[in-house]
Amino acid sequence: MKGPGDGMNTNPRRMAARLTAVTTAIFCLAGPASAEGERIDPGLWKVTTNLIMNGRQMPVEVKNRCLSPEQAGDLVKTFSPEVASVNTECKSDRSMQGGRLKWHMQCRGQIDIDVTGDFAFDSAAHYSATIATKAFMAGQKVADSSAAIEGEHAGACP
Repeated sequence: MKGPGDGMNTNPRRMAARLTAVTTAIFCLAGPASAEGERIDPGLWKVTTNLIMNGRQMPVEVKNRCLSPEQAGDLVKTFSPEVASVNTECKSDRSMQGGRLKWHMQCRGQIDIDVTGDFAFDSAAHYSATIATKAFMAGQKVADSSAAIEGEHAGACP
């Protein structure tokens, strides 16, 4: 592991904050698991994220995301977490029922992380979600974030 002065920031709070931001981005932009009959419109989506990290409101982020027909038809896979970490053991569960996707993921490693997601697909052109993330290092909480997300269908992909 790199140490101070060799280009890597080893501050646990900064590492956890970066991990939380990356984790939230992965969940907001990740791909789909399938539930028969549950789908949204393919095409361009405007995704607005309001993030509170360690008690502080972060700037609102608005991004466009293009969903293929396959992604729009597989909400579980498109909106469930993907693990992209080394030296970490993760377990997760998820359920899709009545237009609502709920999942929970726990990862254990250098930084332990606990993430829950709750997505409500209220029409083929709109969804809202909350994602809560807590990160711990050596038993101490180093990050606590909550993201409120809203997705609105904006038309065809460019």
